Amino acid sequence: MTRPIILALPKGRILDEAAAVFARAGHDLSPVLGDSRRLVHDCGALRVLVLRSSDVATYVAHGAADAGVAGSDVLDEEGRDLFEPLDLGIGRCRMIVAERAEPTPPQPGHSAWDDASDRAQAHLRIATKYPRTTRAYLQRKGITAEVIKLSGAIELGPLTGLCDRIVDITQTGETLRQNGLIEIDTVAQVSSRLVVNPARLKLDGDRLAALIDALEHAVA
Repeated sequence: MTRPIILALPKGRILDEAAAVFARAGHDLSPVLGDSRRLVHDCGALRVLVLRSSDVATYVAHGAADAGVAGSDVLDEEGRDLFEPLDLGIGRCRMIVAERAEPTPPQPGHSAWDDASDRAQAHLRIATKYPRTTRAYLQRKGITAEVIKLSGAIELGPLTGLCDRIVDITQTGETLRQNGLIEIDTVAQVSSRLVVNPARLKLDGDRLAALIDALEHAVA
């Protein structure tokens, strides 16, 4: 019997959006949506693993899954050697820089990083879940800052004095507003990508290529 293609998908909102794309590509993933307690689902030619979004790339990189759907934020942060053939156009959001709201917020189109005072600030501290991406961004901007890694409640950092600014993901900006923060710059646009283990692509190229092609047509 032919081994199913093992597909790693993230829990939450992206799972629903990914299932819709795979349905248009001819793969019914409805069993995945019906039972939130099961972590492995057989869906015809695909065996689906339901994981935390931060774990998808790890499973694919180590060959426990042949392919997966992962956010570009996670992929850029981890820098793993994965084949990324397709932007699925789902899970769109932004990676942004934010700080406590000031009486006079920056004008539209103006980045607070442009202020000379930022460059001269003696000890700027930035909290984030994405230290690697943040350091690369700061290097591009020519800013020297201490980067503090946090795992959750990033918005709390500036409110408690832990940091001056944060780098985090936002979709609507509502959480920032509710915590008295304003967005001052954009680090990157984020979306979910199809990722494939390079070794599995060599071993099972025909089936994986067919899956990629079907998804590409579904996205188009």
